Amino acid sequence: MTMPTSPSVTATGPASAAPGTVLQILFSVAFVHLLNDCVQAVLPSIYPLLKEQFTLSFTQVGLITLTFQCTASLLQPWIGLYTDKRPIPFLLPAGMCVTLAGVALLAVAGTFPMLLLAAGMIGIGSSTFHPEASRVARLASGGRFGFAQSLFQVGGNLGSAFGPLLAAAIIVGRGQGRIAWFMLFILVAVIVLVGVSRWYGSHLKTITRKAAAHAGPALPRATVIRALAVLAMLVFSKYVYMASLSSYYTFYLIEKFHVPVGTAQLYLFVFLAAVAAGTFAGGPIGDRIGRKRVIWVSILGAAPFTLALPYADLFWTGVLSVVIGLVMSSAFSAIVVFAQELVPGKVGMIAGIFFGLMFGVSGIGAAAMGHLADVSGIETVYRIASFLPLLGILAAFLPKIEARR
Repeated sequence: MTMPTSPSVTATGPASAAPGTVLQILFSVAFVHLLNDCVQAVLPSIYPLLKEQFTLSFTQVGLITLTFQCTASLLQPWIGLYTDKRPIPFLLPAGMCVTLAGVALLAVAGTFPMLLLAAGMIGIGSSTFHPEASRVARLASGGRFGFAQSLFQVGGNLGSAFGPLLAAAIIVGRGQGRIAWFMLFILVAVIVLVGVSRWYGSHLKTITRKAAAHAGPALPRATVIRALAVLAMLVFSKYVYMASLSSYYTFYLIEKFHVPVGTAQLYLFVFLAAVAAGTFAGGPIGDRIGRKRVIWVSILGAAPFTLALPYADLFWTGVLSVVIGLVMSSAFSAIVVFAQELVPGKVGMIAGIFFGLMFGVSGIGAAAMGHLADVSGIETVYRIASFLPLLGILAAFLPKIEARR
């Protein structure tokens, strides 16, 4: 399947013929992203409950995470590549049904292998959802590709934030069976995705026919490969640093400034709110001023603040973390859209690579930072990680595809 790669394509296509329907589709996929990532975030939140109930070792807990991350990350590019060639509109609700079955199994699992199977099924559903929903968001964007990806991504951010809160309110202290309540979330997601898939299927042939007359930027293969490698390095620098903040920020504040746990969690909430705001803002700004400029500013531009953070007092630590969250989180939507425009016709594969890469790199980065904290102390983590945004200088090697258009 060849995707539209310029605003003019979408402007004349059916996606913009009914603006209200387009906006409804964008909010629908963002809403389902919220539900999907909310359920994903519940799994690690209930590890203490599962560890106690099944008498698990930390190695077994790690195997649950490994199973989930492998199915949730590694399958995404392959699913995206397959559906780029053979679109399957109803794959979205079908994949979410696999998640539904995984949540049901998690609620009744009686053995460790059943827990692994449940985690794997939730991961498979997530792998199906992300590349296909990203494709639908692009199709429904009306040419505002950055805005569409930002709206889609911020739904996931909100879901990740709400998941632990809902797990604490519904499951913790009440038993494994209460996990079944989250099946209602997935049932709602399936119903919404049935409507999205109908819209997708009805527009597919027309969009494909119109897109065939508009090629993307004609770049040499070597240039495209180099640009994708640069984008991968930028995602690496961004998400390893963000993992150091989101995973260990409360420990850092408690150890360095001796604040109570409640105060540290408040600082973390403010940081996550800044991340959500930056994610939403980055896409529309990229549509206006160019995605390469957003990538430059959001990663390299964050370096002065990350370098200052390890040496700031408590007040300025809070201020700097908000600025870092706002600036760095604005990059992801721009990076995804930039990569999709580099490789026209491979929207699903690119979305799968970068969503999967983001998830996998975050997990690996968090584990590596944790080991470093055990060996050298949590403050050392922040001093070393502060240099990662300097990799933003690699954005100089990105081609000027927007100028070519």
